[in-house]
Amino acid sequence: MSNSKVRILALYLPQFHPIPENDVWWGKGFTEWTNVGKAKPLFKGHYQPRVPADLGYYDLRLPESRIAQAELAKEHGIEGFCYWHYWFGNGKQLLERPFNEVLKSGQPNFPFCLAWANHSWEDKLFNKEGSKLLLIKQEYPGEADHLMHFNAVLPAFKDMRYIRVDNKPLFLIHDPMGVPDLALFIANWQKWAKANGLLGIHFVAHAFKVSQFEYLKNKGFDAVNLLRLFDFVKREYSWIERLYNKTSRIIFGRGLFTDYTIASKYFHGLEDAEETVYPTIIPNWDHSPRSGRRLNNLYNSTPEAFQRHAEQVIQYVSQKSDQHKIIFLKSWNEWAEGNYMEPDLKFGRKYLEALKRAIHKNDSV
Repeated sequence: MSNSKVRILALYLPQFHPIPENDVWWGKGFTEWTNVGKAKPLFKGHYQPRVPADLGYYDLRLPESRIAQAELAKEHGIEGFCYWHYWFGNGKQLLERPFNEVLKSGQPNFPFCLAWANHSWEDKLFNKEGSKLLLIKQEYPGEADHLMHFNAVLPAFKDMRYIRVDNKPLFLIHDPMGVPDLALFIANWQKWAKANGLLGIHFVAHAFKVSQFEYLKNKGFDAVNLLRLFDFVKREYSWIERLYNKTSRIIFGRGLFTDYTIASKYFHGLEDAEETVYPTIIPNWDHSPRSGRRLNNLYNSTPEAFQRHAEQVIQYVSQKSDQHKIIFLKSWNEWAEGNYMEPDLKFGRKYLEALKRAIHKNDSV
């Protein structure tokens, strides 16, 4: 990584391998590919199902798959993967095998960090009533669990590949507002990090509003990762249209399908230029493999439209100090959300190439 280059960190889903819990909940052998493969187009021109190209229907238990992913990401300007990390309290983890094998084996030799996906898992059923069935609950048992959690991730923090900001390992928390003893949690981890030879931890809060950052900063966060995925709903549609959409979802189980070129206008903003704001770039969003028509989805995403969006966000961060030129890429491989950079049969590597052009365009300025 050159000192001037933006730091693209790609969120990484480790769901592509079977686990006993998913076998019970969804059927023997379930992985994310199950929903991806059975998706159907919901209107003329709707791009479904989506079929992987270069990497195929991979299994993340295979080191060859993980190495191929890293090589592809590195080739196109991505600094590292930000692995979703599932810690439900009392030592309970899920989907930890791929990352644990990356850590233990030393391969791929590609930078990484962790993002705590601290939320319960629910079978939302995605019916008209929107009913939910709790599969596993996110719990916060207290200080003893803080220490157990810290010790579980400490070997990763000490790994030479771990992504650092100001010489501190970066740790993202998906739902900071959901942690009941947030300030204590952060204070404990900072204390234990220093006791274990680290300078501290660079805590990043996932947030939907920049106004939340003052509160989060007071709890001990160093930066906020802004996600504006659905800002277009409030900013593009009138209150009458939003009311109609809400009613349609409740009565008919139908969300909005919006053109990506319209929605992506609202994926970024002036706040992204602030030193402690790490913005998000989004190649697409189509949740229909999981939810059918129920949730808001995007269509007509193209590599060219994504490149324009990426260039705008890169411009916002280009004047920051080198360490803080961070952009989160949502996502590397969220295939069942239509939210991925990996090659597919329709576009090949064009989204990756678009990102690489956007990065190089900024470097040449």
